[in-house]
Amino acid sequence: MNRVNKSQLIDKIAADADISKAAAGRVLDAFMDSVTEALKGGDEVALVGFGTFSVRERAARTGRNPQTGKELTIPAGKVPGFRAGKALKDSVN
Repeated sequence: MNRVNKSQLIDKIAADADISKAAAGRVLDAFMDSVTEALKGGDEVALVGFGTFSVRERAARTGRNPQTGKELTIPAGKVPGFRAGKALKDSVN
């Protein structure tokens, strides 16, 4: 399985949308900034057919330091999440 990095994604967007790589880079950056700001504000971002970005609560839990083996408490926090939409799931399968 290959990993697509940001530069490769920009190249693909530029080619598919017939725009310059610089413009595609700005579009991708604006998209990521917009999603980040919405999540920071407590909102969900739903893209019909693609999926939904949301913030999830993670409970406090006990972990272990791999170097020392000592137990430690990992505090509760918020983490970004993504739930794939039906069209995305269908296209992958």
